[in-house]
Amino acid sequence: MPLPRDLWVTPLTGAVGGYLASLAGWPLPWMVGSLLAVIALRCLSNRAFSELPGGRKAGQWLVASGIGLHFTSEVLEQIVSHLPVVVMGAFGTLLLSLIGIAILRRAGVDRATAFFASMPGGASEMVNLALRHDAQPARVAAAHSLRLLLVVLLIPALFTWGLPAVSAPPPLPVDWTWLLALLAAGGLLAMLWARLKQPNPWMLGPLTACALASATFDLHIGLPPGLGQLGQWLIGCALGCHFDRAFFRSAPGFLARVLLFTLLAMLAAALLGEALGWLAGEDHLSLMLGMMPGGITELCLTAEALQLSVALVTALQVLRLFLVMFLAEPLFRLWSKRHA
Repeated sequence: MPLPRDLWVTPLTGAVGGYLASLAGWPLPWMVGSLLAVIALRCLSNRAFSELPGGRKAGQWLVASGIGLHFTSEVLEQIVSHLPVVVMGAFGTLLLSLIGIAILRRAGVDRATAFFASMPGGASEMVNLALRHDAQPARVAAAHSLRLLLVVLLIPALFTWGLPAVSAPPPLPVDWTWLLALLAAGGLLAMLWARLKQPNPWMLGPLTACALASATFDLHIGLPPGLGQLGQWLIGCALGCHFDRAFFRSAPGFLARVLLFTLLAMLAAALLGEALGWLAGEDHLSLMLGMMPGGITELCLTAEALQLSVALVTALQVLRLFLVMFLAEPLFRLWSKRHA
């Protein structure tokens, strides 16, 4: 029985886009190329071709497993020794949301919508909080979607083309016994994480399982060739399904302000990362990348492609995600009380 058209058009389009982007030498070609190809298809045809069921979860599962394997015992010791820098960087990026709040409030956007639309992560959780506090959930979702699109398109390109070319290290050995066990453990932890209604389960579950095993047993193994690209392709196809003609036509003034504050936040993050790296004597490029607004998946993949400190970028992103999850609602309530 043939698959419905919705189930094969999107992945096929993404595969073509990823292949062409890889031929052109784009950064993160299988994610960026598939993302742009799917957006172009949906906008040109004006048809809502859907993503593969579970495609984004599967992509995150593969990508997060590969990222987690970077956490060897030596790397973990380095992260622990640099914990004050990680904490300062995470809080610094959280404060960048003030730029978005200020810009949106000056344009007359209500307090709750401006606040939750400006948070630097946790898109689905911010939409839920927007519903709880009588904000405009569609605008909050649009703000996070547009910021994600900008991060995927701009950050890898700016870091890749703004830095000298780096030679990739030799591939790490592949141990299928460990990999199969860790992939299974990561999937089980992700399902448990989702059942407990914790944020980003298919990213944080596999990442935690692989990082703990890699650091505990000092594995020094990696994913086989092609598996990481498969994850990128699945993520790019899924992300592209967030965008169509209706999205870009909706509230153009609001989206323009989201564009403005995202670009300003990127600039401020770069300056903060440079300053923090100079003060602490750490790798300023990894700090700059880790402090950028955006998702952990895209930024960690960029760090991996540029041979920067994947562990440092991941640590910054994970800590910031938890800060957003646990502090966003209490801070909003405090702000609302002070202006009641």
